[in-house]
Amino acid sequence: MKIMYLTLELIIGFILLFIIIKFVGKKIINQITPFTFISSIVLGELLGNALYDHDIGILYIIYSTVLWSILLFIVEYLGQKFLLFRGVFEGKPSALIKNGIIDREELKKNRMNLNQLQSLLRQSETFSIREVAFCYLEANGAISILKKTKYQKTTQEDFNLPVKSVYVPVTLIRDGKVLIDELNDLGFSEKWLKRQLENKKISSFNDVFLAEWLEGDGLFVQTFNKS
Repeated sequence: MKIMYLTLELIIGFILLFIIIKFVGKKIINQITPFTFISSIVLGELLGNALYDHDIGILYIIYSTVLWSILLFIVEYLGQKFLLFRGVFEGKPSALIKNGIIDREELKKNRMNLNQLQSLLRQSETFSIREVAFCYLEANGAISILKKTKYQKTTQEDFNLPVKSVYVPVTLIRDGKVLIDELNDLGFSEKWLKRQLENKKISSFNDVFLAEWLEGDGLFVQTFNKS
């Protein structure tokens, strides 16, 4: 009897989940936000716990799952009809880089540091911050990038250009701290780096939020006094 009862619960749970996924599944998977992520976990917990708790009947499984689904549908409806609700439940994109300048305040608001930003850029095939004109952190945690004109994709075949060597940009200063290992790997010294900064009228390493070296393109620097 227990096996038959569990089988019936599983079938009902499967059907309910199938119906819910047909309505909101694509959004949950492709455009997941913190709210939809938590909602999905709670829905799974409601169904999973109910299946293995013998004191909870089939009607309770149906009731809890249907009620939670109705609440999700209500939130979706309000988000489609009213911009205020959409902003509250889905969130808004944050501009992490504006006109090529990293917005440190937006990084703090989103509890991100420079390392995490650089990692996200690399995952989007952008290996240098100097390439980026605008970068937005979307509500689902992904980033959208608009590159500066000269870094936008073209192919060498388009212009019959010879193939050039490719270099990876190297961060030399991050948050005012000189990264000695990276500097040594390039064969440079702190004196050399100091001279490079002085040429840009920057007197101290502590004034530099980010300094990045790229062979063939030189040193890219952003100081703390830029916002």
